[in-house]
Amino acid sequence: MSENAFEIGVLRLGHRIIRDKRVTMHAFLVSRAFGASVFIIHGDKDSKLEENAKKIVRTWGGRIKVEYAENWLETVGEWRETGGLITHLTMYGMPVESIINDIRRAGRILVIIGGQKVPGEAYRVSDYNVSVTSQPHSEIAALAIFLDRLFQGKELYKQHENPRIFIVPSPRGKVICRNPLYRNDSIGRG
Repeated sequence: MSENAFEIGVLRLGHRIIRDKRVTMHAFLVSRAFGASVFIIHGDKDSKLEENAKKIVRTWGGRIKVEYAENWLETVGEWRETGGLITHLTMYGMPVESIINDIRRAGRILVIIGGQKVPGEAYRVSDYNVSVTSQPHSEIAALAIFLDRLFQGKELYKQHENPRIFIVPSPRGKVICRNPLYRNDSIGRG
């Protein structure tokens, strides 16, 4: 399956500026690195977090969009109306390994991850409630494992387009390079 075979949205429920900025940013970083095409923040409107996420895209490349959703149920409805499959990551769901092949058949997938207490509607509106384990764990870990299973490990080799800088794998130390082909005209995308 090609790397563009899926359109993946990640919907982060219940973001709170005071408590969640670090967790939400980490959820964005995982979404971007593991192949999502849009990251949607629900909860408190956090312009600083949105700008920091866009700055990551300008620096490290890629095309992931960052959006805000005041009403998460409307977002779910929009994805469903355009043929999207709705998945909700929860420790109470079905084991990822038992349903990932069914989910993989969809071309457009919205992945809901919780923040504060997840509303009961999230369980009801989802086509699949998915667990990566039936033990308490982080939504960030669940998202990474889910996306890895979805892309079958191929996302680990993804090259993001038009980065300003990139890392060269090294057994010791850090090797960070500036991209000599970087095109300044892409600033503002994402």
